[in-house]
Parts: sequence; structure tokens; C-alpha cells
Amino acid sequence: MNIPQHVAIILDGNGRWAKKRGMPRNYGHAQGSKNVERICEDAYKMGIKYLTVYAFSTENWARPKSEVDALMSLLRNYMKTCLQTAKKNRMKVRVIGDKTGLDEDIRARIAELEEASRNNDGLNFTIAINYGSRDEMVRAMRRMASDVQAGSLKPEEITEEVFGSYLDTEGIPDPDLLIRTSGELRLSNYLLWQLAYTEFYFTDVPWPDFTKEELEKAIKQYNERDRRYGGVKEE
Repeated sequence: MNIPQHVAIILDGNGRWAKKRGMPRNYGHAQGSKNVERICEDAYKMGIKYLTVYAFSTENWARPKSEVDALMSLLRNYMKTCLQTAKKNRMKVRVIGDKTGLDEDIRARIAELEEASRNNDGLNFTIAINYGSRDEMVRAMRRMASDVQAGSLKPEEITEEVFGSYLDTEGIPDPDLLIRTSGELRLSNYLLWQLAYTEFYFTDVPWPDFTKEELEKAIKQYNERDRRYGGVKEE
């Protein structure tokens, strides 16, 4: 079986999963966080080299304050856990998104995690926090405009590759497969530039119930696709 090099996941359905069980939404987020650790290990054992997950979007700030506060608390705890997991599994961790919108202590924990794991040679694990693809592209264009104004970049030198180097995902290959859990059929402002030639897989399974077997189903369907990148299939 052909294993995709890079898998991106939209972690959806935590709240609905919890509600179905008569539990608060925050319980679902906590269980979803635990599942991230399991899937990281499963993905690496399967031969996936890059895994990128959508943890908190720029739009998530519009949720009730109590839920946002709980998510930030969960994020703080996860940073501690991830530090140990990265060390144990030689996982290289990177956080993308607008970190300036996060509290100072969270930014410090992110910096610590990225620095501690930067030389690890296991799974390349990327977490999108306070991330929105449109926001990412606007920030990239502002930096490019600044460089053009400063004379270090000429307008005619701007190519797709140059633009990509200004994005949060610089140095990370574009995803081969995108998975979205819990039945929604949209991208929700996630990696819009990077997903140009990515295969999409949507499942009704909520994120806390997404297992190694479900990941294998997604990869099996990925193998049945005709990856042409705009070309013409030979008869």
C-alpha cells in the first residue's frame, strides 16, 4: 500500500461526541486531545512522515468564553504532555498560526516544545493553533510587501515557490491526504494554498472515535484515487 507522506486532519466532532453521551463539550475536547497522541503514534508506525492537525482556528475565538478558556487550559496541559511524548517518540513538533494572539505563557511553552524537539528524527508533527489560512496568506503578503519595499525582493521574483516560503508551513511538503472527521464537508479556512492538489477524505466518525483502523480506511481510499496533478491519465 502506498502510504501518503503528509496527512492533514481537521479534528472535528469533539463537542457533539460529548453531547451524545450526556457530557459537557469540554469533556469531548479532552478526549479528542488524548486521541491526538494515539493517532500520532499510529501514523508514524504506518510510515507517515508528516502529520498536521487543526487544533484551534482564528474563528474559534467566537465560541462561548467558557469553552475558549477550557480549550486554552487544555492547550497548556497538552503542551506539557507533548513535550514528554516528543522526547519519547523522537517527534519533531512545530506550531503554525498567529502566535501573537495567544497568552504569553502558551507562547513560551510552544517555544520550549519546538526548541526541545527540533533535532528529533521521528514524526514531523505540526499543530495549527490560532490558525486561519486567509490570515496566514495576508501575513505572508505583508512580509513580502515589506521586503519589496526594502528592496530585498523584486516583484518579478515572486513565484509560487517564493510565496510558499513566506507561509507558516515553509519547509513542510504539501499534504497528500486531508481527513475531516464528523461528517462536515468543508475546509473551514484550513491550508487553502497547501491543499491545491490534496486528496480529500470525509468521514462521519467523530474525532474521539477516530482510530488506527479509521486511518487505514482513509489511506486505502487514498490508494484508489488517480493522482494526476492536472495531467492527463494515460490509457
